[in-house]
Amino acid sequence: MGVPAHLSLVTLGVADVARSTAFYEALGWQRSSASQDEITFISLSGVMLGLYGSQALADDALQPPPPGGFRGVTLALNQSTPAGVDRVVAEFVAAGAALVKPPVRAEWGGYSGYVADPDGHLWEIAHNPYSPEWAAPDS
Repeated sequence: MGVPAHLSLVTLGVADVARSTAFYEALGWQRSSASQDEITFISLSGVMLGLYGSQALADDALQPPPPGGFRGVTLALNQSTPAGVDRVVAEFVAAGAALVKPPVRAEWGGYSGYVADPDGHLWEIAHNPYSPEWAAPDS
């Protein structure tokens, strides 16, 4: 039978739901009407992004909250051109993200950089010339 290969929701544990919601709205992303004070949902072209309190998320999963630093997960926004990468990185930084790694040509032939949202969640902004189906069209 097997499990369908499908991703429905990525939930980020955040220190302050309202602050994180404001950050993502500053990128032009819109919260879903299903959002509530304690959780925000944002539609990302077929996958939902959830913003939920870190402690509440850890409690729900019966896990201790994560320590500071790298969490072992990155999120990616692929772009169709290197110029698109530069533009999206600049928009994240303008919205309040920290520039972690400026975009550079990668040894694998692409172009990418990293930004961190206000809670330290890493977003890779990349152009992968070998996988154009992953890319959002540059606007």
